[in-house]
Amino acid sequence: MDTRETAQAFAAMLREGKDAGEAFWHEDVSSIEAMGGSPAVHGKEAVTAKGAAWYAAHEVHGFEVDGPYVNDDQFALHMHMDITVRATGQRIKFLEVGLYTVQEGKVVEERFFY
Repeated sequence: MDTRETAQAFAAMLREGKDAGEAFWHEDVSSIEAMGGSPAVHGKEAVTAKGAAWYAAHEVHGFEVDGPYVNDDQFALHMHMDITVRATGQRIKFLEVGLYTVQEGKVVEERFFY
């Protein structure tokens, strides 16, 4: 798969409410959050666990994805989320951009911008 094909398949899975990580994470994938104090997470197992922890901590009411926007070996997704933080009951609507770097059809890095 080239980057465009990977990006389109990845975004389609997210739109369907599926976990795209199992299909697309490289074994050495890194995940980098925008918020200070959150260290980068490395490795498929650790990134998968990070995602599972996020979903356990939040109830998702709505999730929309715009894109992908492809440039060379990267693609970006613009995500619109409507969530409730389980610990506080606070409902939040926010936008996020995910930038994904691809090598040989696998995502080697995801980086988020708020």
